Amino acid sequence: MTPREPGSRPAPREADPHRPAEESTAGDGRAVVASAAERLAQELAGTFSAETVREVLEASYDDLAARARVSTFFPLLAERFARQRLTALARVEAGVGGVPVVLFLCVHNAGRSQMALGWLGHLARGRAIAWSGGSEPGPEVNPSAVAAMAEVGIDIAGEFPKPWTEEVVRAADVVVTMGCGDACPLFPGKRYEDWELTDPAGRSVEETRPIRDEIGRRVQALLESLGIPAAP
Repeated sequence: MTPREPGSRPAPREADPHRPAEESTAGDGRAVVASAAERLAQELAGTFSAETVREVLEASYDDLAARARVSTFFPLLAERFARQRLTALARVEAGVGGVPVVLFLCVHNAGRSQMALGWLGHLARGRAIAWSGGSEPGPEVNPSAVAAMAEVGIDIAGEFPKPWTEEVVRAADVVVTMGCGDACPLFPGKRYEDWELTDPAGRSVEETRPIRDEIGRRVQALLESLGIPAAP
């Protein structure tokens, strides 16, 4: 049975005439996005229409292009972001299940939430999925957070700040908030945890290490609460 299309789909954004051509198109980015849309549509055939896939991908591209500092990888990042959003839509609209999903939210999606995402992926080893987002995504992941995580063998250098979206929040089994306050989305019946953690923004790698370790301990406890023993 083919799942119904989501009731409200992200509308493609109109081009901003004031945005420099490099930012609005990222060179041949649109052509690459069109190719990615075809690829995603084939992957998700029978779940979403090609039109829905294209709309989500274009909206994801515009969301990232409006915030990110370097445009070179927009198409690739937009494809990753769109795949996450479509996976979330499938869980919400089509009832497609799977392993538990934990969503980590902070303000800029550049430090705490990215380290938590890295820890969960490392400790869960596929038995749970981590997503992350921000209420006001920054231009890049905090370099101190990237370096601190690399010290414990976890690579988050390929991650990127992105906004939270309604379908992603609705699809999560657990939502962990980190300092975003009222800006974080609240859906009745959803399991929430609020973690009070120091923001690593503007801090050195040395100052970031204790934050990294505390996040690791909390992620391990969260996995145990989900019945998932942390991998050694």
